[in-house]
Amino acid sequence: MPTLFRLLTVIAILVGLVYGAMFALVTFVEPKQAEMSVRVPPERLKR
Repeated sequence: MPTLFRLLTVIAILVGLVYGAMFALVTFVEPKQAEMSVRVPPERLKR
């Protein structure tokens, strides 16, 4: 039983770290917004 408890504890800690990292990314990282334009050659439009 101690081995199972240790495994579940390690999994819970890893899940907590991943959740914390995702929360930090959502909170502190602001995406940059920029206009984007792509030139399409006229040959690709003649299908």
